[in-house]
Amino acid sequence: MAGLKELFQSADWKAEKHVPVIEAPEKIKKGEFFKITVTIGKEIAHPNETKHHIRWIAVYFHPRGEKFPYQIGKAEFTSHGESVQGPDTSTIYTHHEASLSFKTEKPGTIHASSYCNIHGLWQNSKELNIE
Repeated sequence: MAGLKELFQSADWKAEKHVPVIEAPEKIKKGEFFKITVTIGKEIAHPNETKHHIRWIAVYFHPRGEKFPYQIGKAEFTSHGESVQGPDTSTIYTHHEASLSFKTEKPGTIHASSYCNIHGLWQNSKELNIE
C-alpha cells in the first residue's frame, strides 16, 4: 500500500498546470511579516469548471533543523460554476490563488500542496533564507 507521500505529484510548474507556484522573497528579515502567494496554472491555465477544478491549496513552513513543518494556512475553493440548475450554469467562480503573510526567526522551506478533483495531489517547495 502506498504511503501518502507517494500520492503527491510534482513537476516543473512551467510545463505542468497542476503544480503550485510559490511566489515569496528569496530572503526575508528575521521576525518581520512577509507575504507569499500560491497559484495553480500560472504558466498553463488550469480549468476552473464544475467537472475539473482545484479544490484547495495548503501552505506549510519547515524551519531548518526542526523535525516537523508548521501549517501556515489553507484556502478552499468552493465555487466552480455549479448551481441548482446544474454544472457550469452559474457565473460564480473562485480562482485558485492564496495569499498569506507570516514571520519566522529561522530559514527553511515553504511547501505548498494542492488538490485537483480529477488529477489528485500536487506539491512544490521553495527555500526561504534570512537576511
